[in-house]
Amino acid sequence: MDQELITIGELAARTRLSHKALRLYGDRGLLAPAHVDPRTGFRRYGPDQVERARHIALLRAAGMSLDRIAVLLDAQGAERARLLDAHERQQESAHAARRAAVRYARHVLTGGGPPVRGIAERDVPEQKVLFTQGHVTAAGLPGFLGEATELLFGHLRRAGAGLSGPVFAVYRGLVGEDSDGPVEVCAPTRDAVEPAGRAGVRIEPAHREAYLAVRKGQEGHPAMTAAHDAVGAWLAGHGHVRSGSAREVYYPNWATARPDDHVADVACPFRPAPPAAAVSGPAGS
Repeated sequence: MDQELITIGELAARTRLSHKALRLYGDRGLLAPAHVDPRTGFRRYGPDQVERARHIALLRAAGMSLDRIAVLLDAQGAERARLLDAHERQQESAHAARRAAVRYARHVLTGGGPPVRGIAERDVPEQKVLFTQGHVTAAGLPGFLGEATELLFGHLRRAGAGLSGPVFAVYRGLVGEDSDGPVEVCAPTRDAVEPAGRAGVRIEPAHREAYLAVRKGQEGHPAMTAAHDAVGAWLAGHGHVRSGSAREVYYPNWATARPDDHVADVACPFRPAPPAAAVSGPAGS
């Protein structure tokens, strides 16, 4: 049997993958060695694993994560094609988002400020919310928002409770390529619910907030970043003081909306600027 197996060096030579990459794929269960010498730890691979290693390298070059590669390689036929199509759509969406980010960066870095048109104000009453929190970067944000929302909806269903308003996400810290929040996803409810597992319950205080409506065609991290910047610039320009964390409010039509439909608001609670002090007249007047 040993004569049919090849060393990690031979596998590296045939696939142009480094020893480090091959060990990583083995440790992640993607390319487990056919045999590991219990005394020396030397890894040996079967001839059929050369093709699998090449497939992994091909998918990594296409930007696919190791977790997704594991799922795809275990799939068959039409399911493999479906997974590849989904990855292509995600890559195209990410590329479009990066182009939008570059355009916005160019606008800001060449002297343009965030547009502040369309900012409105509203009063938000006190409300009870079921919430869950996580640390997530920009790349993982869409997945986290979907997962967190499903978790909260499941909790509400089990409790026989319903929503009393749109779901919203509170950004307790910056979310970016290198910053991971945290982000708190909240589901308002007037019904009786108890904390359990990753879901907590708290009271969101009443506040006044500035907000900017977002259309479906504006979704994506760069567009939302621009909206957050615009709300912040509007607050600063009016002398208002932030009284809470910035947030995004998501309306139920998000998944089915047309590009021009209003699907979300970017908002920030604030305390109005104090009135300007009265100007005193000349002494003795």
